[in-house]
Amino acid sequence: MAQRLVRAKRKIKDAGIPYRVPDDSILPDRLDGVLAVIYLIFNEGYSASGGDDVIRRDLSTEAIRLGSVLAELMPDDPEVLGLLALMLLQDSRRDARQSADGLQVLLEDQHRSTWNHEQIKQGVALIDRALEMGRPGRYQVQAAISALHSQAATAGNTDWTQIAALYEALSQLQPSPVVELNRAVAVAMARSIIDGLLAMDRPDVAEPLRDYRWYHSARADLLRRLGQSLESRAAYQRALELTTNTSEIRFLESRLAEVS
Repeated sequence: MAQRLVRAKRKIKDAGIPYRVPDDSILPDRLDGVLAVIYLIFNEGYSASGGDDVIRRDLSTEAIRLGSVLAELMPDDPEVLGLLALMLLQDSRRDARQSADGLQVLLEDQHRSTWNHEQIKQGVALIDRALEMGRPGRYQVQAAISALHSQAATAGNTDWTQIAALYEALSQLQPSPVVELNRAVAVAMARSIIDGLLAMDRPDVAEPLRDYRWYHSARADLLRRLGQSLESRAAYQRALELTTNTSEIRFLESRLAEVS
């Protein structure tokens, strides 16, 4: 990394590239990349890929700060507002996502009284404002999904039918196996676990995600709910093989012991 920085500095110097703040007119051309980087920072903070904790608060807090600065610079861009809303809504649940003994806590098992309801209020207001602009994008749709989760009084009151419909819309804006995986989970909750598993096991979803730990853990959970212990154990075991975060490993081990 140090060598890359040295080479980059040399290239800038040799080419005589000046440092200047870009004009407002060219900000939109750079926006997609900036939003993507901020969301990547947030995601690593929201669900750490390694270490002992589920959450890295320093990263998620910094991503929200950057998103807030961007919203001040571009208050009329709905995707900027959508990303900030998404991060606020997801971050509002961070204190409930890990138990006192460091174990990961899934959304349906979280104590909703510990959610940051002021952040939820801010996030919902932002996504409402963004959607009123009539230019929907992937961050806005994801924020709308997160808002539905955040506004449900209990896990049982979650509007899974609308969430499945929003994932269908997201698949048109951002087609990817991960989006299809999330849609499959929503379908399982809205209609039936069998329908969700069928959607999850489609070759265009299963094959690209064969080394994606969330695919195997989500599939294991649906199989567990069906009472298919043998298949569920195999899926949890594969998820464990792909996981490096200590808290997630402990959670998966507890689920594996449960289905065993």
